[in-house]
Amino acid sequence: MFLRKMCATAVLCAFALFSARAAEPAAQDAVTVDAQTEEILRGALRWLAAKQNVNGSWNASEHRRADHPVAMTGYVLMAFMATGNLPEEGEYAKQVKAGLDFLLDSIGADGQFRGVDGSKYMYNHGIATIALGELYGQSRSPIIREKLQRAIRLIVTTQSDRGSNKGGWRYQPRPGDADISVTVLQVVALRAAKNAGLDVPQQTIDDAVDYVRRCSAGDGGFSYQAGQRGAGFSRTAAAIYSLQVCGHYEDPLVKGGSEYLFGRHQERRFWTYGANYAAPAQYMIGGDTWRRWYDLMKGELLPRVLRNGDQCSWDDREVGNIYTTACYTTILAMPWHYIPLYQR
Repeated sequence: MFLRKMCATAVLCAFALFSARAAEPAAQDAVTVDAQTEEILRGALRWLAAKQNVNGSWNASEHRRADHPVAMTGYVLMAFMATGNLPEEGEYAKQVKAGLDFLLDSIGADGQFRGVDGSKYMYNHGIATIALGELYGQSRSPIIREKLQRAIRLIVTTQSDRGSNKGGWRYQPRPGDADISVTVLQVVALRAAKNAGLDVPQQTIDDAVDYVRRCSAGDGGFSYQAGQRGAGFSRTAAAIYSLQVCGHYEDPLVKGGSEYLFGRHQERRFWTYGANYAAPAQYMIGGDTWRRWYDLMKGELLPRVLRNGDQCSWDDREVGNIYTTACYTTILAMPWHYIPLYQR
């Protein structure tokens, strides 16, 4: 298990090619996965593997079948990749390959994923496309590339071009209004694709950055939509992560947002969603910031583990226990450096 851990240093060197400025390995490597956390991660992977559906997908919860399978498959695949598993590598290669095949089979000729709740379509599209981008970047499979390109094309063509919403995305796959929670998923998907060598228009990235900046609430936090008041933990995490994946690592808004997250990390509304973005954002800042944040996350997550024999899981009772377990597994595994997207 975790066979790729031994080559993490070499992989990090390759990741630096995708960035304007590589994070300092010594600062990141000061944060490690200890034995207790690794044992929990092993249990979480066993649990997630056991919850996979026959068609290769996962649901938000083991108690609700056919519940957001496209999005949840994306989240679980990220958890498996964060722990060193790929379609042809790692203890859970079989599960990753089945999940990948499910996503590929779900993409239509127009780039849309079939079987998705239309009222929240772009949430599903974003995370599934992120997973495909990361899998393509580490496999260079031409089959993935062709379908990934379709999904990316849809993101580019559905970006809002209207007023204060320009540069963002919302629930439906068409230009219109926008919010930060949907926008972050599309921005990260574009970055994953660009890292992997696909063509992403720079103007699309620039407009997205401008939109995110318009969501700044002026107190270090970010609001749900441009021009609104009411900053919060989850939307601030989404915003500064968006700026970082667009290359704006040293933006003062990132530093202010990072400090805001430390002050609001116990805000429970959409906590899992926010923590899933806050962790890579603080990771990319690195150094003492990342060390302090990872310690906070361990303090939050380890006492809440649910055990069933040799399996481990979490349930925040917000979306579902499969979603929660996938997100927390990804967060706790970050010191292993397996996800190219999280490297500066």
